[in-house]
Amino acid sequence: MDLSRTNYSSGAPLEETAGYSRVVKVGPFIYVGGTTSVQPDGSVYGENDGYAQTKFILEKMIKHLAEAGGKREEVIRVKMYATDMSRSKEYIQAYSEYFKDVKPLCTLVGINALNRPSQLIEIEIDAIVGSSGI
Repeated sequence: MDLSRTNYSSGAPLEETAGYSRVVKVGPFIYVGGTTSVQPDGSVYGENDGYAQTKFILEKMIKHLAEAGGKREEVIRVKMYATDMSRSKEYIQAYSEYFKDVKPLCTLVGINALNRPSQLIEIEIDAIVGSSGI
């Protein structure tokens, strides 16, 4: 099995400054790093709306996944970190619109804070190319 590594950037300036990639692909394994609802202009999409932020993030992540050769149906794990667990229904509603039929492993953890107070959720996903069970 070829386990060569490819790093992908989203173009966010901090990726280069801090030294991290948005997506890392090793062989058929694709890892999309923690992603929030920050837009290209630096503003937070869906302020104070857990559903809107989750949906926005998942759209971004599926786009990044596709750039690395993966697809939504190949996601095997989703990790969600939320600052307000009272909004868990909002997060899960948006999540289920993307993954109800895929049924990856899913973790939702309450945390104290993210980089900006208006960010409610950060998400990571892992996928394996060729693993679609649908």
